[in-house]
Amino acid sequence: MAGGGQDETLRDDVLRIEDLHVSFVLHGQMTEVVKGVSLRVPAGRTVALVGESGSGKTVISQSVMGLLPRNGVITSGRILFSDPAKDGRKDGGSVDIAGLPRDGKKMRMLRGGRMGMVFQEPMSSLSPVHTIGNQIEEALQLHRPHPRKEARAVTEQMLGLVGFRDPQRSYDRYPFELSGGLRQRAMLAMALICHPALLIADEPTTALDVTIQAQVLKLMKTLQQQFGMAILLITHDLGVVANMADEVVVVYRGQVMEAGPVEDIFRRPGHPYLKALLKASPDFDMPEGERLVALRGVTPAPVVKPRSAKAAPEPLLSVRGLRKTYGGKKGGGVVAVNDVSFDIMKGQCLGLVGESGSGKSTVGNLIMRARKADAGSVVFHDPAGPVDVLALEGAALKAFRPRMQMIFQDPVSSLSPRMTVLDIIREPLIIQGRGSDAEQKRRAVELMECVGLDPRFLSRYPHSFSGGQRQRIGIARALALNPDLIICDEPVSALDVSVQAQILNLLKDLQSSLGLTYLFVSHNLAVVHYMAARIAVMARGRIVEIGPRDALFRTPAHPYTRCLLRAVPLPDLDRPLDFDIATSGGGASDPATWPAAFRGTAPDRLEMIDLGGGHFVLADRGCTAHDVTAA
Repeated sequence: MAGGGQDETLRDDVLRIEDLHVSFVLHGQMTEVVKGVSLRVPAGRTVALVGESGSGKTVISQSVMGLLPRNGVITSGRILFSDPAKDGRKDGGSVDIAGLPRDGKKMRMLRGGRMGMVFQEPMSSLSPVHTIGNQIEEALQLHRPHPRKEARAVTEQMLGLVGFRDPQRSYDRYPFELSGGLRQRAMLAMALICHPALLIADEPTTALDVTIQAQVLKLMKTLQQQFGMAILLITHDLGVVANMADEVVVVYRGQVMEAGPVEDIFRRPGHPYLKALLKASPDFDMPEGERLVALRGVTPAPVVKPRSAKAAPEPLLSVRGLRKTYGGKKGGGVVAVNDVSFDIMKGQCLGLVGESGSGKSTVGNLIMRARKADAGSVVFHDPAGPVDVLALEGAALKAFRPRMQMIFQDPVSSLSPRMTVLDIIREPLIIQGRGSDAEQKRRAVELMECVGLDPRFLSRYPHSFSGGQRQRIGIARALALNPDLIICDEPVSALDVSVQAQILNLLKDLQSSLGLTYLFVSHNLAVVHYMAARIAVMARGRIVEIGPRDALFRTPAHPYTRCLLRAVPLPDLDRPLDFDIATSGGGASDPATWPAAFRGTAPDRLEMIDLGGGHFVLADRGCTAHDVTAA
């Protein structure tokens, strides 16, 4: 499939890449990053381009679209685009994109006209100062000019096709007014407004929750059938590949390792790299104690003496009745966190899962005192006596802060680009006045070794590291003050599957060697299943279900939990994704879609029903455990 083929089959392929070599000019020297890649994308089919960050996937897509950076050069090879709608000729009007000037008229007409592209991060790809309608209509007018009124009508029709409920109103909205899922739909509308023959989707669902991801993937399949277009899907998520692709091309360091039909790739993987990728993804069926197989391991070295573990776990942190409202006073505004209560046991990991906007990150911020709670209590169980975290002020708060630290979602924006790694790791020690300069540097060296990084990198700046390395620097910073509790806020959502495996294994090793306790916030259920002993599920500011991991995954009681579990794309051809999940009403978290027992006859009628074994579900006060499990 990846090896080219005879010219007479070109008319069946919308895109064919033959022996592509791409180099970048760095410091006056040519560095080759794509090394002889060949692949084809047949008409009406989906081909997945799979690999880690840095494997060359995005560079290949940039070459096809004529969007390589200025220092990027196609040194040899052909990129043949065959447009079946052009000229009606038997060869479909094939053109070698590699030989076209990237800013020439012919390339500009192809790009956005007959070839559309959806980028990974919709917020940075959309103009913040233009409405969604303006931006989609601009793409239409560039390639298929229409009278002004007609152009708006065509744009609104496209917005309706990609799932906007009120296209007329949505036309005049700005990107910041839309959720991540709607922004990605707007990007799809822009890419498809001219009915392209080829859609290149570069990690189109990486930043989305599982239920929104299922909707976007279903939408891509529906529009593909409607427009008859070919899709080149660039992703590192093998679950998405299993549910979307007809053919798969696996790349590593700029070379094709394996290629073939999706059935062969998943059922009969041949290359060791592909086998390793398949083992690097967390899976619901993993037995207790099994580790992810990272492609490149990280061996942490413990930096403090492990704390003694007790037979019966005791709570380290108790949260009761936590509440936070935004945008209003005296009961008005949006309730982001509503009556949230849970315990985190010493030495254990509590997973907090839910869609974007469910309030899970806000809970972490309230515990850390990064936001002020409107009501509730957070009690830290110190051996010297309980500490009321929300009541601490001034010097007492500063003295307590080392006990709880945070690992952030985005390793790029959470590290200062103006500070060296040494300065970043030393900063908590300087703020707390711990140790001399020499002692702080020794501690930084210890921490670098602990997270599997070479201490010689301490003088470097964050931009010179990969995403996974930057996240390890963030972990080292969080460990600097020997905390008891670490709040992990989506720590692997921005990382590809193999780097994710490294970080998750590292966090588990650190938990074991240092006796750490985690609150692990994520929308990825497979990751939480791997990390957490106990899991709480949040929807619309409330915990709707909480219990031991096995009970929650084997016998989920709440309809929202069941919906989340069904929406996870698994890298298993025998367990396909239900694409119809959460497509009706307000989505999976809309109480109107839940059975009456979980909606409650009144808001104050909802309470936690004990299902036994530490498993609780939010339901009407009048319900029994039998009523809830039967609903």
